[in-house]
Amino acid sequence: MKPIRSLQDALERCQALGMRLSRQRRSILELLWEVPDHLCARDIYDRLSRSGKEIGYTSVYQNLEALSSQGIIECIERSDGRLYGNISDSHSHVNCLDTQQIVDVFVELPPELLAKIESETGIQITDYRIDFYGYKSQDRVSETEKTETQPETTSDRSQSDRVSLSEDLSEEAIAS
Repeated sequence: MKPIRSLQDALERCQALGMRLSRQRRSILELLWEVPDHLCARDIYDRLSRSGKEIGYTSVYQNLEALSSQGIIECIERSDGRLYGNISDSHSHVNCLDTQQIVDVFVELPPELLAKIESETGIQITDYRIDFYGYKSQDRVSETEKTETQPETTSDRSQSDRVSLSEDLSEEAIAS
């Protein structure tokens, strides 16, 4: 099935699946394609209401459930509730622990690594998603820089050593 890469693709997928394109459903899809962030049902309801769209909260929730269950939009389960986004095909996320922002990224693992995982588990990988976590705040970056500019001891490694060590470990993992 063709990936959904635009609002038009989403509308066409709804029609192909026989889903009614109500005014409310169309408004929700339009909003998700206008806003790059992942939004909860309450945020979607609030934004639509502020823009003058008449829609009930229950209608927002029901439409989000219908759209996500059909694979037209993405639903991310989090401890504090569900978030919805417009990219429904396989992709990964970078999660900012400071701002709670989720950024969509497309990561392709090396075929050798996938083959190694398959051989070790006996499971053929057909899809994957990776979640990365980190901090965006300048304060945390400054703390990291302070730590890295302190004199190196025998147990410390520079940033470039750590990167190459990571690369060496990755290459070792692939090679073994």
